Parts: sequence; structure tokens; C-alpha cells
Amino acid sequence: MTVRLLTNIGRLWTGTDVLSNAAILIHDDRIAWVGASADLPQGIPGIVDDIVDVDQVDNLGGGLVTPGLIDAHSHPVYAGNRWAELAMRAGGTSYSEIATAGGGVASTVTVTRGTDPWTLCNGVRERLRTWLLSGTTTVEAKTGYHLTRDGELADVRLLRSLENEPGMPRLNVTFLAAHIVPPEYFGRQRDYVDAIGMWCVDAAAAGADSVDVFCDTGQFTIEDARWVLSAGRAVGLMPRVHACSFERTGAALLAAELQCSSADLLHEATDEDVTALARAGVPAVICPSTALQLRRTPPVRALLDRGVPVALGTDHNPGQCGTTSMSLVIALAIAMFNMSVTEALRAATVGGAAALQAADRGVLAPGRYADLVLWDADHEGAFAWAFGLRALRVWRGGEPIQ
Repeated sequence: MTVRLLTNIGRLWTGTDVLSNAAILIHDDRIAWVGASADLPQGIPGIVDDIVDVDQVDNLGGGLVTPGLIDAHSHPVYAGNRWAELAMRAGGTSYSEIATAGGGVASTVTVTRGTDPWTLCNGVRERLRTWLLSGTTTVEAKTGYHLTRDGELADVRLLRSLENEPGMPRLNVTFLAAHIVPPEYFGRQRDYVDAIGMWCVDAAAAGADSVDVFCDTGQFTIEDARWVLSAGRAVGLMPRVHACSFERTGAALLAAELQCSSADLLHEATDEDVTALARAGVPAVICPSTALQLRRTPPVRALLDRGVPVALGTDHNPGQCGTTSMSLVIALAIAMFNMSVTEALRAATVGGAAALQAADRGVLAPGRYADLVLWDADHEGAFAWAFGLRALRVWRGGEPIQ
């Protein structure tokens, strides 16, 4: 048994409470006790292998400790970049115009298919490490840039294997073969949708946790999404949906009907959609960086006021957003969506855990994973100020990340 103690924590934001001069006792990879340092149990079982006096770290005078952040929406498995397209969009070229010219997701698919597995793996590994070092201990990671059975399954296995390497965040692996229709299926979208439905059982066997569909104008229809999500659920995959990103298609209503694990993006969601999600208890995953890029505003305040669990994601992908910093995402959510610091920080921890159905993280409490972060600050209000607050130390399952 490994026993670790973090003590003299100036400010501890647990996800449910705020404690001053606090301590955390860790047994192996789980939290055994959390509370005021003065109340630390006298009879600690075993020998304490590691004591961290937070008051002595970088002269912070105790510092701020929170649960590890949770990124509830990302696309990290790709090769190449689309920086030229970003310059075109900034100059006024539309997303649809770029896609029609052969750009967009299709261009990343071409490059990713042509990249050898070793190079692809190294690129993904480097990206995932930046998440962890910046304070994100869990990442929802989607496939979606091979769009062949073997390629998508290989991506699932790649993510699952990387999670077990030192210095990697925990992963929730999402099978996103329904990203776009690949060129070899041009004019045969229904055939491709049927194929994805059959691949779901193999994706589950390869280690996927979830299945997702990009349900939007010019992408996959409501009927397509219903088929794929139902096929995935039948083999144990949690259903998710990219909903109302460009236009309102009814995808949010479908997410509510199917009681999906999450409805993501929601830029064009209406009051009817919000009401349906609230009634169904479906979490909403909001990605401020993408909303900013597209100049669209999801109804975040309405979602919160109706009691919809709200999570945050980077939406890291090669065509829109390169950030892996969830602390930046928190700052954007506060600035763009009129969220309080507490609401945004909860969305990046408790909300993310709800969207991933991961009850073992997101809160610092006995029995939960000892995933926690010491920040370069003494109060959570610094998240609204720094636009990318620096993580001084990160622990995953109680183990310090170097």
C-alpha cells in the first residue's frame, strides 16, 4: 500500500466545497480522507511514503488545489494541420466553401490515412501529454480521421494503449466513424451508415467507451444518427451526438429522446431543445473555443437555469482549435457565456464527470481517484484572470507527473 499526504493546502476547491488550510490523504490511487489539516486522523494506516507540504511549493503560501480538470470533447487522433484553411476562414471563406474545394475534415482524413502508425502514435502521445501537464487528468478522445473499419479500430486501440503509458491522462475513447462520409462512399451515404452500425460491435471489443455522430446540415441526418447511436448502445457504447453546431437540425431533441450521455456544441439550440435536454437529464458539452471561432453562442445560461448538467471541452481538432488547455477554456466560458467562476470550474470537473458517466472523478472526496492539481494561484478567481492558469503540479491517481 502506498500512502501519500498533501498538507498545508491554503485553499482546497473540492468540487462541492471550499476548505482552508486543508489536507488530503491518499491510499494507492484513491483519496482516503480530505479535510482541515487540524483534523487529520492520528492513526494513519501504514507508513506515509510521500509528504507534500503545499505551503512550501514555489512560495505560494499554500496555493490552490482542485480536482484534475476533465475535457469532455476532443479530437486528438490526426496527422498534419489545416492552418492555411484557418487563414482562409479568417479572410471570409466559409466552412462549406472550403469543404467543397476538398478541404475540411476530408483533407485531414487524406493526410491521416497516409501517415505511418508510428508517426501517428507519437503525435497523439505528445498531444495527450500536454493535456495532463496543463492540469487535465481526463480527456474524452474521439476517432474520426480514418473513416475505414480497420483505421478507426486501430485508432481506438491506439488510444487505449496510450492511456496505460506513464504520463498520460485517463481517456474516454469515442468511436466517431460518423464524422463525414469518406470519398469511397460518395453518393452512398446510407451504405456507409449501415457499415458503421456493423463496426460498432468491433469498436466496443477494441476498447471504445462511446459512439458519436456529427449530426448537422451537410453531415449526417437524424435518421442516420438514430441508427448509429442505437447500434452502438446495443453493444454497450455510450451514445453522444454533435448537435446543432451549424444549424438546428433536431439533433438535440434526438439526444433527449435517446437519453444520450451528452449533446455537444449546441450553438443553434433553441428553448425547446434546452427544455427537452433538461427533462431527459442529458448533459450538455459546450466548447467555448469553437463557439468563438464560429462566432456562435450556445444557450449556456438557459441550460444552467434549467438544471441541465453542463460540461466543458476544448474541441481540440486540426481544423479549428489547437488548445489543450482546459484552464483557458474555463476563462473563455466565464468571459463569453456569463458563467461564474464556480459554474465554469464545476463544468470542467463535476460536469465533465457527468458527461462521461465517470462517478469516480471530478470531485475530491473519499473513494474517488486522487487526480488533483496545484495551481499557480491562491484563489480560483485566478482562472478568470490568467486565460490559461499554470498548473504547478499534477497528480494522476496519487502519482506526481513529472
